[in-house]
Amino acid sequence: MNSPNLIRRITDNQQKLRKSEAKVAAYVLANANDVIKMRIVDLASKSEVSEPTVIRFCRALGYDGFQSFKLQLAQQLGLGSVYTQFAVDDSDTVTDLRNKVFDTTIGSLLNVRDDITPEILEKAINTISNARRVEFYGFGASGSVAADAQHKFFRLQLSTAAYTDPHIQHMSAISLGKEDVVVAISQSGETQALLQSVNLAREAGANVIGLAPQNTSLSKLCNLAIYVNAEEDLEWFTPVSSRIAHLLVIDVIATGVARHRKPLLKEHLKRLEKSQRALRTPPPD
Repeated sequence: MNSPNLIRRITDNQQKLRKSEAKVAAYVLANANDVIKMRIVDLASKSEVSEPTVIRFCRALGYDGFQSFKLQLAQQLGLGSVYTQFAVDDSDTVTDLRNKVFDTTIGSLLNVRDDITPEILEKAINTISNARRVEFYGFGASGSVAADAQHKFFRLQLSTAAYTDPHIQHMSAISLGKEDVVVAISQSGETQALLQSVNLAREAGANVIGLAPQNTSLSKLCNLAIYVNAEEDLEWFTPVSSRIAHLLVIDVIATGVARHRKPLLKEHLKRLEKSQRALRTPPPD
């Protein structure tokens, strides 16, 4: 699947390009703001390739020529959605770290947003809205996402649970039926214990919605896969953007389900807010 985000598309296809075309890709990724002001002869010169190579590069990405490619690049820049993966340097100031972490996370979230089709989200919203019971499965950082999701959907008067222990997941999965839904959350899509739980849930007849990267074991096993392709280079940073991306996808689905159930929720949410206010410290006189 080609991402609608042009920078992401260039990055994804860089290894598939011819050597000379890859030189153009590398220059564009490093100098995107300059490229939108260039003529084809300028880009060819800066990339140290021929003008026909630039044309081939554009066509390899799905454009009929340099002008249409440049127009799409300008639109991408205008949306502010060009962010690059950061690399921490020992000389970085705290300001550098702030900017790099924020920019990388924003870029990752925009890529995830652009990869998820509205049709898939609508199917997930409808499936959960009509479910008798919804269970959220995850481990590690994904376990905290599962717990947060259970809290959000519990407020919508759905019967929900979140399980982060494989034994409990297995016991719960075999008790599900065709009116039940499992939302399996994984940053890798390859956690063996989670795959076993999903298999048991599917054998029991439950619908399984997976939040995982594309072309992973989990995304292939689910009834409905929502691709969360949050890729990062630094191992210590990986859980951050991925976890935020998963949380946002859950928020989108929860908002859609709340809209479906709005007539049923109005009075309930008022009572819930009133009960929460009773737990807060009263304002000072």
